[in-house]
Amino acid sequence: MDSKPILTLENAKRIAAAAQAEAQSNDWRVVIAVVDDGGHLLYLQRSHDTQFGSVETAIQKAHAAVAFQRPTKASEDAVQSGRLIHLALPGVIPAEGGVPLQIDGVVVGGLGISGVRSFQDGQIAAAGVAALAED
Repeated sequence: MDSKPILTLENAKRIAAAAQAEAQSNDWRVVIAVVDDGGHLLYLQRSHDTQFGSVETAIQKAHAAVAFQRPTKASEDAVQSGRLIHLALPGVIPAEGGVPLQIDGVVVGGLGISGVRSFQDGQIAAAGVAALAED
C-alpha cells in the first residue's frame, strides 16, 4: 500500500516561521494561513496590528491554491489579461499570495498570505514554500 505524504503541524509552523521572518525583514504586517490538502485550516498567525479583513483572505488564498493546485497568481494574471471567467469560478482569489505546498510532487496543503500588496504577499509566500523544500 502506497502512503501519501502529509503536511504536519510541525511543517506548518516551520513554513509560517519562514514566512514571518520574510515579512518582518520588510516591516510588513500580515496574516499567514496554512491549510491541509482538503483546504482545512491547520495553522494561522496574525501580526497584532494587521487588518482583520486579511484573516479570511489569507485562508481563502491558501484554500484556492489547494483547490486549483496552482498559485493564486495564475488567476490574478488571467484576470489582468482579460480572462474574466476566473472571477466566476467558485473559490478563486485572483490575487498573488496563495501557493500550493508540495512534498515529493504531491500537493499536501496550501499557504496563504494577506496584508500587504499582492506581489509582496507572494514574496512572503515564496519564503514559506522554501522552508518546506528544505526538508
